[in-house]
Amino acid sequence: MKKHTHYHKDGSVWAKGFMTGSKMDGKWTWFRKDGSKMRSGSFKLGMQVGEWVTYDKHGKVVKKTQMK
Repeated sequence: MKKHTHYHKDGSVWAKGFMTGSKMDGKWTWFRKDGSKMRSGSFKLGMQVGEWVTYDKHGKVVKKTQMK
């Protein structure tokens, strides 16, 4: 696994996580342009797995989704 970062057009961090080859793998976190955390969850070779959490702009959990 290799660390990977995606960026918004303005250069701010959009997402951080890990890649195995060309597939998302392991823990990933997405961010809004203001830097606040928007969503987090895990992948197993490109497939969403486990619990995914969505946050409001203040970091409060607004939704939890269990992936199969």
